[in-house]
Amino acid sequence: MLDLLHRLTEVLQGTLGSPWLWVVVFLVAGLDALLPFMPSETTVITVAVLIGPDLGKLALLAVVAAGGALAGDYLGYWIGRGAGPVALRRLQQGERGREQYLWARAKVERHATALIVAGRYLPGGRVASALATGSMRFPAGRFAALDAAGTSIWAGYSVLIGYIGGANFTEQPAKGLLLAFALGLLTVATIEAVRRIRSRRAVLRLRARDRDPFDRPAERGDGGGPGRPGAELPGVDGEQAGPAHRQGAFLGTCDDGRPER
Repeated sequence: MLDLLHRLTEVLQGTLGSPWLWVVVFLVAGLDALLPFMPSETTVITVAVLIGPDLGKLALLAVVAAGGALAGDYLGYWIGRGAGPVALRRLQQGERGREQYLWARAKVERHATALIVAGRYLPGGRVASALATGSMRFPAGRFAALDAAGTSIWAGYSVLIGYIGGANFTEQPAKGLLLAFALGLLTVATIEAVRRIRSRRAVLRLRARDRDPFDRPAERGDGGGPGRPGAELPGVDGEQAGPAHRQGAFLGTCDDGRPER
């Protein structure tokens, strides 16, 4: 495997002086927003490893990669915005469809930052975030600002990983590639593990809330104000009066158990 990587790096090193290399990086980073199988991150990391410790070229690589990713995301956003009205009209047919649309729109507005900035680290996340925000008519200016931050972070992270691999194995770029790819996989695995843990905790909190639907503060007093003791029932112990009073209020019954009129 190392022999194959060594031959590949020798071939790629011959393209470092060509301006077409930067065109390829820009196009691959952009097309990944519409075609998830495009190896944008792999391309950036590989070029960064081959560049090595040349900080000037690494900075140029980060700018080109971020620019291509931003252009691709913005294209996906406008595709979603153009196709959105037809899809949304179909979605909003019927009461249930309108409810689903309002739910989806609320999610986009509430989690827009995470969706646009961090969605690119999940499989197909770039495609989904661009099309979703565009179809929901998310403000174009805000999308551009958030996406610029996201693409800059992504490009800087990819170049940094490649730089670590290339700097540690300057004379052996094949080993540098292996180190960089291992670091990339470790980063993605860590992000996915954190996402799963947070998702599980959120589900557990919702289940706990559903199991205790009557978890409310202490019953109100005679005037309905918080913190005042409720009215006592004569001849009944205080601890028993609370639940009985609440049950009567909930079921709509009088104190003697007969239905209220």
